Amino acid sequence: MNKELNPALQNDIENIVQIDAIPSILNIICRTTGMRFAAVARVTDEKWITCLSQDEINFGLNTGDELELKTTICNEIRQHTNPVIIEEVSKSDEFCYHHTPKQYGFQSYISFPIYRKNGEFFGTLCAIDPKPAKLDSREIKDLFILYTQLISFHLDAIEELNDLSKKLQEEKHIGELRETFIAILGHDLRNPVGTTRMCADILLQMELPEIGRRQANTIKATSYRMQGLIDNLLDFAKGHLGEGIKLELSDNKFALKKLLKQVSKEIKTVDTEHEIKLNIDLVDDVDCDINRICQLYSNLLGNAVKHGATNKPIITDILSQNGIFSIKVTNSGDKISDERILNLFKPFFTTNASNNKSGLGLGLYISSEIAKAHDGEMKVSSTDEKTVFEFSMPIKKVANIVYNQ
Repeated sequence: MNKELNPALQNDIENIVQIDAIPSILNIICRTTGMRFAAVARVTDEKWITCLSQDEINFGLNTGDELELKTTICNEIRQHTNPVIIEEVSKSDEFCYHHTPKQYGFQSYISFPIYRKNGEFFGTLCAIDPKPAKLDSREIKDLFILYTQLISFHLDAIEELNDLSKKLQEEKHIGELRETFIAILGHDLRNPVGTTRMCADILLQMELPEIGRRQANTIKATSYRMQGLIDNLLDFAKGHLGEGIKLELSDNKFALKKLLKQVSKEIKTVDTEHEIKLNIDLVDDVDCDINRICQLYSNLLGNAVKHGATNKPIITDILSQNGIFSIKVTNSGDKISDERILNLFKPFFTTNASNNKSGLGLGLYISSEIAKAHDGEMKVSSTDEKTVFEFSMPIKKVANIVYNQ
C-alpha cells in the first residue's frame, strides 16, 4: 500500500481489497476477453491508483501503484462518464494516434466506470493487452456492466458494515459510561444525601434558635428533592440499559395508605406555600409495587406543587373500588396547551417555566413507565380552571412483574 496516499484513498483501496469476489472477476474478464491484464482502479481528479490487478504481461502495476493521471484514458472516462472499448488501436480512427496506447504499448483496451450508490464516480474496471481482442459485443458489455454494479454494491456494503462496527463500538462505550453513571447514582450520591437528611433530623430534635431550625428544615427538604432527582435518573438510566422497571408486588392496602400519607407529608415539608388535601379511600386491596406507586404519586404531587397556583389547594383523590385503583392530582394554575400535553410524558421534556428551572424533565416520564409496568395508564386534562393528572390501573394481579422498555 502506498503510505503517501491520504487516509480516504487508502481506505477506498483497502475496501476493494476486502471484496473477495474481485480476483475472480478479474480472472473471468481475462479468460472471457483473452486479455492478459485487468484491474480495478481508483480514479480521482488528481490520481489513478491500482486497487487490485491480474497481470499476465508483466505490466508492473500492483495494489497502491499509480499512473500519471493525464496519461490514462480512465481520466477521460471520469470526465465524460462513458465506457471506452478499443478492439485494435492501429485500426481505430479515434485512438490510433492517442498518446496513451503509444505510451503503454497496448492494442486492445476496455474500461467501464464504477459509480457509488449515491452516484459518485469511484473509478474504473479496465483491461488491456498488447494484442487485439474481440470486445465490441453485447455479451462483453453486459459482463462489465454487471461486474461494475457488483463492485459498487460490495463497496457500499463494506462501508455500511464499517459504519455499523463504529456505531457498535460507540454504543459499547456509552453503555460502559451508563454503568459507571448508575454506580455513582446508586452509591456515591444516595449515601451522602441520606446522611444529610439524617443529620437534619438530628438537628431538628435539638434546641435550636428559630433561624437554625429553619435552616435545618431547608436542608431536610432539599435532601428529599435531591433523592427524588436521583431516583428518577437512576430509573431512566436502568430502563435504557434494558433492565426495565422491576415490580415487587404486594396487596397490603394498609401499607400502601401509610406510605401515600408519608409522601404527602414529605412534600409538605418541602413546600409550605400550597394547601394539600389528601382523600384516600381504599375499599379493595391493590396488587401493586407500593414503593413504585408512591414514587409515581410523589412525582405527580411534586409536579402540581411546581405549577399549581398557591391561592388554591392541591387536591389528591386516591381510590380503589370496582376493580380499578386510581390516583388523581388536581391543581389550579395556567392551562397546559394541547401541544405540550402531547410531550409531557417524554423524557427530558420540561415546560421551561420560571418555577421549574431545577427540573430534569424525567418525573412524568418515569411515572408513565411505572403506570405501564402496572398495566395502567396516565391521563392529563387541562383547562383555564384546573389541571388534572390521573393514573389508573386494574386491581387484578399484573401479568408481567418486569416492564421492559
